[in-house]
Amino acid sequence: MKKIEAIIRKSKFDEVKEALHGVEVNFFSYWDVTGVGNEKEGHVYRGISYSTSEIQRRYLSIVVSEPFVEKTIKAILETSATDKVGDGKIFVLPVEEAYRIRTGEKGNDSLN
Repeated sequence: MKKIEAIIRKSKFDEVKEALHGVEVNFFSYWDVTGVGNEKEGHVYRGISYSTSEIQRRYLSIVVSEPFVEKTIKAILETSATDKVGDGKIFVLPVEEAYRIRTGEKGNDSLN
């Protein structure tokens, strides 16, 4: 099992969610987060300068079995990219074990 953590633009969340459902990833958690990025320049809109060093993003936490890792990452990459600075990051971590609290199931059985 792997835990996939993705930080994406909030504007891309609905597309990513649909893409994840399309590859049969139907359970994940998410949070609205603010982070500090590499870009130091601001953007000017109608004569007002806006800082882009602190940016609003959505953080997704997804645990999947091994067969779903690559297609989950591909779904996120394909739907969240805008080819602009600040599209986000994806991290993949090992998961030792998972349990379903209601039934006591463990391992991959707890994910379905």
